[in-house]
Amino acid sequence: MSELTSLTLKAALDGLASKSFSSTELTKAHVAAVEAARALNAFVVETPEKALAMAKASDDRRARGEAGPLDGAPLGIKDLFCTEGVSSTAASKILKGFKPTYESTVTANLWRDGAVMLGKLNMDEFAMGSSNETSAYGPVINPWRRQGSNVDLTPGGSSGGSAAAVAAGLCLGATATDTGGSIRQPAAFTGTVGIKPTYGRCSRWGVVAFASSLDQAGPMARTVEDAAILLRSMAGHDPKDSTSLPIETPDFASFVGKSVKGLRIGIPKEYRVDGMPAEIEALWQKGVDWLKEAGCEIVEVSLPHTKYALPAYYIIAPAEASSNLARYDGMRFGLRVDGANLTETYEKTRAEGFGTEVKRRILMGTYVLSAGYYDAYYIKALKVRRRIADDFDQAFEKVDALLTPTAPSAAFQLGENADDPVAMYLNDIFTVTVNLAGLPGMSLPAGLDAAGLPLGLQLIGRPLDEGTLFSLGGAIEKAADFCSQPQKWW
Repeated sequence: MSELTSLTLKAALDGLASKSFSSTELTKAHVAAVEAARALNAFVVETPEKALAMAKASDDRRARGEAGPLDGAPLGIKDLFCTEGVSSTAASKILKGFKPTYESTVTANLWRDGAVMLGKLNMDEFAMGSSNETSAYGPVINPWRRQGSNVDLTPGGSSGGSAAAVAAGLCLGATATDTGGSIRQPAAFTGTVGIKPTYGRCSRWGVVAFASSLDQAGPMARTVEDAAILLRSMAGHDPKDSTSLPIETPDFASFVGKSVKGLRIGIPKEYRVDGMPAEIEALWQKGVDWLKEAGCEIVEVSLPHTKYALPAYYIIAPAEASSNLARYDGMRFGLRVDGANLTETYEKTRAEGFGTEVKRRILMGTYVLSAGYYDAYYIKALKVRRRIADDFDQAFEKVDALLTPTAPSAAFQLGENADDPVAMYLNDIFTVTVNLAGLPGMSLPAGLDAAGLPLGLQLIGRPLDEGTLFSLGGAIEKAADFCSQPQKWW
């Protein structure tokens, strides 16, 4: 990792402001890093010419005194975000060759503030996965390795490319999306910071849909402050998205470093699951101790419907996916496989275009929405979702935020759970409740396991109270002093 690619986003922005280096120099260093790290398979499309053109424009703006909040900062963009004129495929064969004629609101906000695009990041197909193994472009490889081992590990999913790119120093930050933990679990697996904001904080317009009532965009970065800087640019009301909240966007970075003395932190007893590794339990206790030392009061709380969260999620999310993915029929964009008639063309296109996991979830979703099963499964899952949200409402009458583990393990070997979808789904056991309730959740690195792999802690906040999470995250980050980085092997 070169001197320029090892900078945090904040340090890079400060260096650009002081003219210690130019955006062109910074971008060239990151373009070289991306090229040198192709073994990670983190990027599915590299855009070096576009990046350097954007960097030059940034340098010109800065020379005129017109620099924006992110001016000159090279970022990676998850392939779920539509980018004008640049391939946007959701890592699926069915969208091969699709180049949007429009820009997603989130990425448009980033370009408005001066950011530079390095390319599109790999991901699980249509964001369906927890290991980045369902991508049509092949799996992303985690830059971290177990001590004394050369075994390839997952970076988590679905935002595996975003997580790996940030961890490996290929970009200063990245966009990501979270439907059931797809920002937070990869952050935990790669020693990075990721926040899923409150549902409606970031526009979903121009983001390829998986499950519309659960999907939410958010940033991945190296530090809590970097994530706060990115989220401020990504967020904002968008009239093109009916679920976008018409509210002010705070200066999230101003909350980092604020005192957390007097805050009440809930520890949900239901998150102490059977078989949880002792290392995860010990890390959780460390997090409790760090917040106590910072002046927080620790309170045990109950979220009694937690045990129903995964089953409810894996009814609601596939149901919405089966509806959203009905538009991919070979008629308007992407892959088309001609058949003898219209129906056969639909069938062949979808059979060839979708991967195994996407087909599995479409079938699950279609089943639970079908006549005779809609009330038994889908309506019941919606009722459970309401109960889960009520649990959080009651907990937040007693506490200001919750502290939990992010994932039930460190990064696992690629292929380890490939034939066991239930084991793969269990990766989201601590994260799906946050999406079902529409709450903000943050993962940040807090330690290493016995094999030298990063482990994450999760903070969960009240709706629209990301500021408290950034304050608490800053306190944990300071106490944990997590400085470990993956040893370069690629």
